[in-house]
Amino acid sequence: MDKDSLKELQADVDGLATYEYLANHIDDCEADLSFLIENMIKVDPNGQFLVSASRYLAAIDREHFAEAINQMVAAAIDKDRERRYIGDLLDALYGADYKERAAELAAADNNFRRIYKRIYPNQNSL
Repeated sequence: MDKDSLKELQADVDGLATYEYLANHIDDCEADLSFLIENMIKVDPNGQFLVSASRYLAAIDREHFAEAINQMVAAAIDKDRERRYIGDLLDALYGADYKERAAELAAADNNFRRIYKRIYPNQNSL
């Protein structure tokens, strides 16, 4: 990452610039991925761009980016108190049949369990 890009991203106020940088430089940002994730976690006030970046990385290569996705999803769960964005992660990360596999997924993935309980608070099956 060049100095101008770094300076611009350090001035990011909501995560959009960081998300756009990640999306536009996915082929050559591997060395900067930790910084990008930490910056997005720091500045994204409600998890919107954390959710978008998680979905984007999962669509590109979920296994390769698993650690980054998990870190961003955990932060998005904490930030999205209104539950406006995290619900989009269920289908995108866990598949269209996530409801049928909810108990299995919750046992294997803490982020899934946390999202599911937040989105479906009246479900006693988990």
